[in-house]
Amino acid sequence: MIKLRQRDGGKAPEPMLSPMIDMIFLLLVFFIISTMYMSEIKTIPIRLPVAQHSQTVSKSNFTVTIKKDGSIFLDETAIDVEQLVANAAAESKRDSSFSVIIRAEGDAEYRTVIQLMDKLKGAGVTRFGLATDVGDGK
Repeated sequence: MIKLRQRDGGKAPEPMLSPMIDMIFLLLVFFIISTMYMSEIKTIPIRLPVAQHSQTVSKSNFTVTIKKDGSIFLDETAIDVEQLVANAAAESKRDSSFSVIIRAEGDAEYRTVIQLMDKLKGAGVTRFGLATDVGDGK
């Protein structure tokens, strides 16, 4: 004759929480890191000049891109210089720590960059940054 075990009276198994918490933590880290990289991708693709001793800036109000054909973009939107200067002047009056990062393509005319900086300076913008690629140490 076969002897069968008796059940424990219908006691439901308890879920193990520590593997679930580990998975939630890993998902959170993944989304935080992927969001940080997405902010860099949202700009116009250009070839920046290389600099070995540049600094990283974590915050800027305006990111202006100058392509080698002379076209100017505010973030991802094409804009003319007068409209850009007017927007920057209004923001500069509103925020005392207002700054502009200029991303000029390596083949862009130096004159275009200086003229833009001069117009922005005339509009009251005093904080500028020039974006570069990081050098590879060669």
